[in-house]
Amino acid sequence: MPLLRAGAALAAVAVLAACGSAPAPRPAGPSVVASTDVYGAVAKAVGGDTVQVTSLIRSAAADPHEYEATPADTLAVSRATVLISNGGGYDDFAGKLLDAASTKPISVVATALSGYATDAPDFNEHVWYDLPTMKKLADHLANSLGTADQPNATRYLDNAKKFDAQVDGLMTKVAAIKAKHAGAKVAITEPVPGCHLAAAGLVVVTPPEFSEAVEEGTDPPAAVVTANNATFTAAEVLVENAQTAGPTTTQAEQAAAANGVPVVKVTETLPDGVTDYVVWMSGQVDALAAALDAS
Repeated sequence: MPLLRAGAALAAVAVLAACGSAPAPRPAGPSVVASTDVYGAVAKAVGGDTVQVTSLIRSAAADPHEYEATPADTLAVSRATVLISNGGGYDDFAGKLLDAASTKPISVVATALSGYATDAPDFNEHVWYDLPTMKKLADHLANSLGTADQPNATRYLDNAKKFDAQVDGLMTKVAAIKAKHAGAKVAITEPVPGCHLAAAGLVVVTPPEFSEAVEEGTDPPAAVVTANNATFTAAEVLVENAQTAGPTTTQAEQAAAANGVPVVKVTETLPDGVTDYVVWMSGQVDALAAALDAS
């Protein structure tokens, strides 16, 4: 996956720091900066009204792969109590912002909490689709906030428990898909929902060369496109990342339509108008279940 580019903005901040700028003061209460609004939504669920949450990427129209950080982002990180990032090469700009920050927040990295070997060849860095990891994130965040704000520590732990219970409900839905459709073949345009599909017991039949090319923003060879189109005679659903649409994904959509294969769209950030992680993920789980039931 292409690394997110933040070099120019960070260089500008470094120049300011070299001129003797004072460290940015933290807000009176705890604050969280999240690399994307997915993690911002989890922070809001755990922190509630007590915590100020800032998401650096917060639009479904934005491409997280091409995000360019700004000096304002570095200032926000310098003032934060906690910085949440995905890690695993997905949002390297967050690590660079942390390095450039004049005052260092607590760093919480989702992939580090996942328990997966991040250097494994089959590692999928999109761990916000891994529900057990999101529970670990909520619990870890509650402890981090409680350490920084001890008078409200119990509140954060209680909020995390509520979030965990909601995620348990999502896991029950995914388990129901697995019980009904384990082994069903699905196609993808990108590996983004891979953790989710694996938990549901679904088998991805898309050639890795195809989904990796879409993820990298390159054109797959014609032979790979042909091989991908052929998978729609077996695939029951196409799960498409709606934020990386282009001629290659359009071809996949057309092949799916020609074979009567329904399309379920997923995203890397929250859709416009949605601010709750569980609501967002529940909608995607329900859409997948409905598509499989109808196939």
